[in-house]
Amino acid sequence: MKRHIWQLAHGCGLELGPRARIMGILNVTPDSFSDGGRYEAIDSAVARAREMREEGADIIDVGGESTRPGGEAVSAAEEQARVLPVIEALAGDEDIILSIDTYRAETAGLAVEAGAHIVNDVWGLHKEAGLARVAAETGAGLVLMHTGREREKLPDVISDQFAFLRRSVEIAREAGVGDAQIVLDPGFGFAKDPAENVEIMARFGELGGLGLPLLVGTSRKRFIGHLTGREAGSRAAGTAATSALLRMRGASVFRVHDVAENRDALLVADAMLAAG
Repeated sequence: MKRHIWQLAHGCGLELGPRARIMGILNVTPDSFSDGGRYEAIDSAVARAREMREEGADIIDVGGESTRPGGEAVSAAEEQARVLPVIEALAGDEDIILSIDTYRAETAGLAVEAGAHIVNDVWGLHKEAGLARVAAETGAGLVLMHTGREREKLPDVISDQFAFLRRSVEIAREAGVGDAQIVLDPGFGFAKDPAENVEIMARFGELGGLGLPLLVGTSRKRFIGHLTGREAGSRAAGTAATSALLRMRGASVFRVHDVAENRDALLVADAMLAAG
């Protein structure tokens, strides 16, 4: 797989390509779909981040607002009160790369100032384009995710991916963000039914035509429950299967709750890629 250095804030970079990279999910929220309330306290959130790092996570993605279907919106002030103390507490850990999961430019700027290296936007700059200026000014890595929410999708799932994500990249470039900062995410589960999610997996190789590294976030998603019959807390094996499959089709970064299980699956996939 092609080697790429993902440019991040604070003079950092992360090599993508030769081996899969894991982004551990840290929801400091009371209502996230599978782990809401577990890491609301700063001490428990920091401990969980360090545990995921020990398990093999390269990045810790800190989120302060649930993105589950029907999740309750919170104010920018509430989001920042949840995430900034955690980021500040972890910023002194030299071996942890930090990501802020937000679509708000204000939160993103404060998070990078507090020590975050990456901004992960589940609206792909379509909600708040000003977030791109934060990435441009700080040099932060930028994850641009596809979503089908609040709009009409094209009938073909891959055509819709291209239309949405190409516009996301245009917004980023217009603000001065360099391509070396950008990673794209097809947004599994975001206004996509089970059949659409499976089709995106089956045709995932086509997304290489976007010309930028790809991150995937299938972890514990509802479509895995649809396929396996498992509840959210019991979908680690199903998630690991999707991680291995998507690694073989070109994904570089994997956003997951269950780090150890996905690390093992991705080590097998990486060995297969190296041997092939």
